[in-house]
Parts: sequence; C-alpha cells; structure tokens
Amino acid sequence: MKNLKKVVISLAAVCVLAACSNTSNIDQYEHKLEQQAVLGINWMQESGEYQALAYQAFNTAKIAFNNAKVKKNKKKAVVVDLDETMVDNSAYAGWQVKNNKNFASADWTRWVNARETQAIPGAVEFNNYVNKYGGKVFYVSNRKDKNEKAGTLDDMKKLGFEGATEETLYLKKDTSNKVARFAEIEKQGYEIILYVGDNLNDFTGETYHKPNVERRAFVAANSKEFGRKFIVLPNPNYGDWEGGLAKDYYKGSLKDRYDARMNAIKAWGGK
Repeated sequence: MKNLKKVVISLAAVCVLAACSNTSNIDQYEHKLEQQAVLGINWMQESGEYQALAYQAFNTAKIAFNNAKVKKNKKKAVVVDLDETMVDNSAYAGWQVKNNKNFASADWTRWVNARETQAIPGAVEFNNYVNKYGGKVFYVSNRKDKNEKAGTLDDMKKLGFEGATEETLYLKKDTSNKVARFAEIEKQGYEIILYVGDNLNDFTGETYHKPNVERRAFVAANSKEFGRKFIVLPNPNYGDWEGGLAKDYYKGSLKDRYDARMNAIKAWGGK
C-alpha cells in the first residue's frame, strides 16, 4: 500500500510538473510573439517618419479625390477603414506588450469602449475635406456592430470626424470580408472612387484569407491603382498578411506562429 501511494504521489507530481512546463511554454511563446511588436509600436508612437507617411498618404488621397470622376447620376463615395487607418490603437498594442497578452476579442472590446482611441495624423482633415467638397466618407471597419458601435462613434465625434453617424458606419455583423458592405454603399447611388486602408482586404475581396504570394500578386497586378484608387497607411504591428505567412497560421499553437514568423525571414547566409 505504501508503495502504491508513492507511485500515485510520483505520478501526480509528474502531471503537475508537466502542466507547469506546458503553461511556461505557452507563456514563453506568448511573450516572444508580443515582444516582437515592440519596435513597431515605438516607431508608430515616436518617429517623425511614421507621421510623415500618414500625412503623405492623406495628401495623396486628397489629390486622388479631387481628380476622380464619377458616372452620370452617381455620387462620390470614399471608403475608409478605421483601425490604423483613421484611428490609432497603438496604446492598446502597448498594453498587450507590457502584459504579454495575445489578441483577445474581449480585451479589444474593452479598449474600444474605454474611448481612448486617437486620430491618425492627417485623417480628420482629409475626412472633413471630402465631406465638405462634394463627397461622402463611409467607414467600413471590422469593429463589431453589436457591442463596439457606441464607443467607436463617441471617439470619432470627439476627435472631430464630421459625418460620422450610424448611417455612414459599416461595422462587422457576420463576416470580416468587406465586399458585401462595399456593394451596400454603391446600391445607394454612390460610386466608390477611393479606398483608404492599412490592409489589402480594405480594398478588395481578392486577397481575403489568401497566402502572401497571392496578396503580392494582387499588388503587382494593380500597381497603377496605388495612389490613385487605393491609398495605404503603414501598419507594422498586425494585419491579414500575418495569417498569410503559413497555411492554417491561426489554427496552430503560439510556437507554430512564432516558427512561421522566423521561417519566413529571408536572411543573409554570411558567417
């Protein structure tokens, strides 16, 4: 009996150690994944270069808007994404790094409803210019329609985005693919002359859930449209391109994601 008790105790100890080891392993890779975002957050929050690129994007967008023509009896529409396009969530990304927190929908909703989002440099001015000079801005975002709309609208109004209403805000209801929402806007007599975003999926459904080789092919095939129909804001911290690093990227473990990131790097072979 004593020997049996020792065996049971030993097995229990092994299980506890294994569980602790597994937890430590998960924490290790969660930590590694989040720490990789540090320099990108520093760049967004501290560099003049990031601000310069944002102003450059919106200056180009204004020229593209002024030059765009619409079909007879159509009204000019500009479709913009929100996160890391018109509004800055780098403080949330900073919270993730400091707390070793991978993305979680509940945490994101808490951030949205904290109403602390800031404007991207040049975004408010561009938004108001379009609405003043014959166009209408529509906000097509994958923030959730159910429980993130009020916080989103409050922030946008506070930041000075004229024309931000429930009627111009198209949030996610079922799918993150935005194509159906683009079509809804055009059914109202608008022609979308310009798309502004930080993600290729903000412009088209062709890149939705596609590997990066296909995403790059879309860019190459539409290279003349960037700066004219598609305006890209820089976002070094996240995007659908990350899921394109490997097949079933988000279905794997945190270690699998870390490995996919590292394996995708092209590196000099010198010693």
